[in-house]
Amino acid sequence: MILAALVSGAAMTTMSSPAAAHGQLGMSIPAKDSTVKAPMESVLLYFTEPPAPNSYFTVTTPSGVRVDRQWLTDEPKRLDEPVREDHLIDGVWEPKLYHTGYPAKIPVAYWPEQGVYTAKYMTIASDGEHVQGQLRFTYKGEMTAAPKGWQAPANQPDASLLAADTSAAAPPAGTSTSASPSAGCTPRGVPETGCDTGGPSPAVGAQAAAQDDSGTGVLVWLIPAVLVVGTGFMVVRAARRPSPGGAAPARRTPGPPGRSPLAQRMDAPRKAPRGKTAKRR
Repeated sequence: MILAALVSGAAMTTMSSPAAAHGQLGMSIPAKDSTVKAPMESVLLYFTEPPAPNSYFTVTTPSGVRVDRQWLTDEPKRLDEPVREDHLIDGVWEPKLYHTGYPAKIPVAYWPEQGVYTAKYMTIASDGEHVQGQLRFTYKGEMTAAPKGWQAPANQPDASLLAADTSAAAPPAGTSTSASPSAGCTPRGVPETGCDTGGPSPAVGAQAAAQDDSGTGVLVWLIPAVLVVGTGFMVVRAARRPSPGGAAPARRTPGPPGRSPLAQRMDAPRKAPRGKTAKRR
């Protein structure tokens, strides 16, 4: 029981940690793990903010052949379900729900085979974070031929995307370096996040420092600790409490005070011996 309480407290602590990722994928057409039964002109990926101009998208067949064309932007659309993202405001993580999806439209040149197709994405959020992932769907529709003169794309992600990915995975260095923007500042669709320079935002370090200085970390650990201690106290108390259905122990009948049972038996009156019966002559 106590071990279960400790595990429960640890799980609550883990769930209490906020996620600061921005620009996440909120919806896709076709949906993840869905089945497509007819050729589609394009694959649509909807993010919580407009994808960066240097974003990288691919669509590959079950055999690994790319069938994607250059991606385009499209009209925003309301998400099927809101996406929650946490923002650090004055040292406190504040949740915010996003209801609008900003699409990346990836035209599909043709559908050469049936099976599981994979759509991959790589972009940079407005706060400088690297956002990447993939989704799969099954195609069971009619197979189509490649357009005349078609050549499978062989382009690779932009250098700034790869640099953002490396900096996000690397541990923080002891000395700070200033990152030079690879392009002009690109306005984004989320007002509170400013604009994107194509590289890691300097605000990320300030946000991390503000998070360390805030008192939210103490509350995150204090609440589960109090719950664990209280649960352990209740378990110990319940273990010491006698069972209401148990039988009461048998009580011995007390004898005269100061006399042992052996002495009481010796003092008991003895019966007189029976006389012999006279025989008749």
